[in-house]
Amino acid sequence: MHQTFDAALEINLLHANQAGADHNRALFDEWGITCLNLMSSPGAGKTALLEKTLAALRDRLKMAVIEGDMTTELDADRLRQYDVPVIAINTGRSCHLDSKMVAGGIHRFEHDYDPNQFDLVFVENVGNLVCPAEFEVGEHAKVALLSVAEGEDKPLKYPIMFREADCLLITKTDLVPYLEVDLDRIISNVRQINAHVEIFLVSAKTGEGLEDWMNWILQQVSDRQTGQQTEPERTMSVTGVAH
Repeated sequence: MHQTFDAALEINLLHANQAGADHNRALFDEWGITCLNLMSSPGAGKTALLEKTLAALRDRLKMAVIEGDMTTELDADRLRQYDVPVIAINTGRSCHLDSKMVAGGIHRFEHDYDPNQFDLVFVENVGNLVCPAEFEVGEHAKVALLSVAEGEDKPLKYPIMFREADCLLITKTDLVPYLEVDLDRIISNVRQINAHVEIFLVSAKTGEGLEDWMNWILQQVSDRQTGQQTEPERTMSVTGVAH
């Protein structure tokens, strides 16, 4: 049965969530931490990307991860192998993290570690192409992932995720030769939704495009630590070449 939606209830929920997100962000700012919120559908490669990122940057940045999943700590355990703090949050039936859940993770992080010693916190959101983009958690930038296997139409069918993204990673580009997928069409569809998002073409398997992604992260952290960036930086570039 189709159920009517109470728009006023949504506004109240989002307003309350935003207040919590602002509080979380204020804590990150106080500690000098940059927070990036990674969002995608299930299986787009968030955890694989984080594995490569943590391995590459752990000698340059002090990092932690707040890991969101509906159940289990399977992804959290994968990331703990890189000797970084990983705070696991199980959302139960909820299809996204919200600012209150992340606040709980921040409290555990603050209890167990000295936040002032950290540069960067990744929030790996629950796999979902809709809800995570609507609920801020205190991040300084939203990073969306879209795998080439998901097809060219996803940015048009699920526009909120791509409209809100400050950075988009088109992942699993090593699969392009085996798929009927048009990367130019994916990018064109994304640009219809968000003309200014920075786009990287990457493969966690081959390493393609990862250096550009790492450099983007380092720039985000550097700009925030030197006070040069008060809003997420937006450009119109596409970085990476798919093979």
